[in-house]
Amino acid sequence: MADTGSTTPADEIALQEGFSWARSVNFSDYNSYLGHYQVMSCLDHVRGDSLLDMPIGDGFLTEKMAHRFKRIVGVDASSKHLAEAQKRLPQVEMHHALIEDLDIEEKFSTVTMLNVLEHVEDPVQVLQKAASFLEHEGILIVHVPNAHAVNRKIAVLMGTLESCEELSPFDINVVGHRRSYTMETFKEDFNKAGLNIVATGGVFYKMMSTPQIDWFLKNGPWEEGGFGWGRVGAEQRDWKSEFCRACYEYGKDHPEDCNVIYICATKA
Repeated sequence: MADTGSTTPADEIALQEGFSWARSVNFSDYNSYLGHYQVMSCLDHVRGDSLLDMPIGDGFLTEKMAHRFKRIVGVDASSKHLAEAQKRLPQVEMHHALIEDLDIEEKFSTVTMLNVLEHVEDPVQVLQKAASFLEHEGILIVHVPNAHAVNRKIAVLMGTLESCEELSPFDINVVGHRRSYTMETFKEDFNKAGLNIVATGGVFYKMMSTPQIDWFLKNGPWEEGGFGWGRVGAEQRDWKSEFCRACYEYGKDHPEDCNVIYICATKA
């Protein structure tokens, strides 16, 4: 686990503005599939008809959930991301702010925080802040990368990571991670925040690094004639999509090995 010293809100926003990573641009094939299944997982747990999405990022994931809600509010510390999200979702109310500094009175039936808790300075404070926007019966859904994903376990055995919890240069410098999470440390932060955990799980069984699996999805032998993953003689299907669906379904039963782990919680 790694963390940084305290910064001012202005410093933190400037820091977040400096990270260029975007799901629809970086390793786009894999991140598009992963995002699709993160949304599928969220939709299994959402409640009511109002959504507060923090951060909304470029709006890629929120757009896939939009049909489920009558009211959506998005928050992001990056003005560049907010501009992209607004193009995708012109009907959504946007706020340029750190989660910690969001100042609105509205309450929501669902609050999502996908792939952000690993970035923030004080995750317990952020969880408490997010829960403060919940309606009485509302649900908070939080996704984080899993330090114990099977690809990271393999990397340790290979010697490219010293431990599963180690942050790589990509983690630190490109996407801005401050810490890594296992399910145990993830639960600890929810407990410290005084929240009631109602569901946990994992999204997508990932056996290769992100650049490797993205290359594989773009270039792999998916046609049956190439004796790749496609079954010879079977009815023609989109084997790449079937592979990703199978990784999602398998991961449901093996959350400890998945790329992403999640917790759904309510106010105590």
